[in-house]
Amino acid sequence: MRRLVAVFAVFLISMTGARAAEVAGAHGVAMHGTLKYPAGFTHFDYVNPDAPKGGMVRLGAQGTFDSFNSFIVKGNPAAGLGFIYDNLMASSADEAFTEYGLLAESVSMPEDRSWVAFTLRKEARWHDGKPVTVEDVIWTFNTLITKGSPFYRFYYGNVSEVVKTGERTVRFNFKPGENRELPLIIGQFTILPKHYWEGREFDKTTLEPPLGSGPYKIEKFEAGRAITFKRVEDWWGKDLAVNKGQYNFDRIRYDYYRDGTIALEAFKAGEFDYRAENSSKSWATAYKIPYVDEGLIKLEEISHDRSSGMQGYVFNTRRSLFKDRAVREALAYAFDFEWSNKNLFYGQYTRTRSYFDNSELAATGLPGPDEMAILEPFRGRIPDEVFTTEYNPPKNETPGKIRANLRTASKILTDAGWVIKDKRRVNAETGQELAFEILLNSPISERIVLPYAKNLERLGVTATVRTIDTSQYQRRMDTHDFDMVIGGFGQSLSPGNEQRDFWGSQAADIEGGRNIIGIKDPVIDELIEKIIAAPDRKQLVTTVKALDRVLQWGHWLVPNFHSTYDRIAYWNKFGRPDITPIQGNQFLAWWVDPAKENLLKSKLSSAQ
Repeated sequence: MRRLVAVFAVFLISMTGARAAEVAGAHGVAMHGTLKYPAGFTHFDYVNPDAPKGGMVRLGAQGTFDSFNSFIVKGNPAAGLGFIYDNLMASSADEAFTEYGLLAESVSMPEDRSWVAFTLRKEARWHDGKPVTVEDVIWTFNTLITKGSPFYRFYYGNVSEVVKTGERTVRFNFKPGENRELPLIIGQFTILPKHYWEGREFDKTTLEPPLGSGPYKIEKFEAGRAITFKRVEDWWGKDLAVNKGQYNFDRIRYDYYRDGTIALEAFKAGEFDYRAENSSKSWATAYKIPYVDEGLIKLEEISHDRSSGMQGYVFNTRRSLFKDRAVREALAYAFDFEWSNKNLFYGQYTRTRSYFDNSELAATGLPGPDEMAILEPFRGRIPDEVFTTEYNPPKNETPGKIRANLRTASKILTDAGWVIKDKRRVNAETGQELAFEILLNSPISERIVLPYAKNLERLGVTATVRTIDTSQYQRRMDTHDFDMVIGGFGQSLSPGNEQRDFWGSQAADIEGGRNIIGIKDPVIDELIEKIIAAPDRKQLVTTVKALDRVLQWGHWLVPNFHSTYDRIAYWNKFGRPDITPIQGNQFLAWWVDPAKENLLKSKLSSAQ
């Protein structure tokens, strides 16, 4: 018996050692592959670690705000609230999907990633000086799951429980099944102070500045009009490697404007300092002013290598009109991208054909053997074109003369039972007219949409364009009260759990969810789960391409366009790092250059 006990003790020691080696704490975690930055790194490559602190940056926002609680569906949260808080980990902008410790000094997990544990930093503090605790992490998770936006229930839906395993260690246990991304998306988790929220109603809007632990706190605000954030000089995390060279502005102020046109004029008048320009027309024509010629305003096109994602005219398939794939396919032929790009966009855009365009994830050509192995079991449940034809959106060889495309669209509609009667497209059986509303939240979009509506009219289709204010628009989006909108689905270089929220069946009926199309397709659900379970980068890329093909041939939207660079306009008072990472421009690594700012003020004063 003594010999058996001794042998068993040796076995336990060896197993414990092996397990400890398997889950040893690390300073970071990569979705696939290895970490770029080793333990003890001092800063990211794309920042200036010696960037000076100071100055104010003024930014523009559109619409209004009535809440400082950005974690719930209710209300219009103010811009910049993310500056108040810290996450467990921080992402690097020069890797596909890698995170390094922020609130957490280390992360541990087994090889199968069936759970993840974080050890919090001793020095992590809330702005009132109290430590960030494991209890804060557990309370935050449980509160966001039960009272937060539906996004949290989907994004963190595979977490079974959160438990305290040490004074500063918290462990997230996962439900059965492969979900290798979970440790990283848990790392993105924003932590809230339990002691602050106890006694307050979390699911209500509020204009009481909340307590945080991040680089900024709210200094002052005018409800619905402006909000100013002040840098926390004794911020506990200012010297961490993931923060070094970032958050350099002493103050960040957002001023709200009714729409983009007014905001643009305010920028040119010097009312705010930095603008990411999303209008090709404005970029081509609106900046032909003396301030630009004199170098007081700088215009830059900063290239990036991130996925463009997908933007398009989105069909709400909850509407009976758009349940038929053939109808959706036909209406895409009425969008003349080539004419729009030449006459409206000044040739600045590329037509989007993939939900993961501008990346290795985009499906092109025909599926290869690896993709076929994934797609073959779904034959008969997905469009046959997935196997036989490369998807490309309708192209017009003679921009402005779209008659051939409209003939194709008319035939598709007629074959689907939609015929012309009294110059109107109606359902041959029910007499229902093919008419719908395109809902917008900015007048800028009208010039893009109206030509499309005009082409639809030539098909006998009535498309009414309506622009409403931001609050109304958001409410109608949350409740799926629309026919068609211009919708965008941003994609990372490492897709995962967020695909459930974009296309998953369970997300289709959730108020405030991101499945605005209303897709309910078991095949798409299964492909999403395969993406989430992908064991390596190669399998991830292959499975994403398979999903891309199924989405493409679903004709869920009319693809729009994208650019492979960021358009930036700014008053010449800033310095910025020399390196731009694959994710593109990193404005929070910029700083106010005192010499440039003084020169700018001097020149403006002389001009007046």
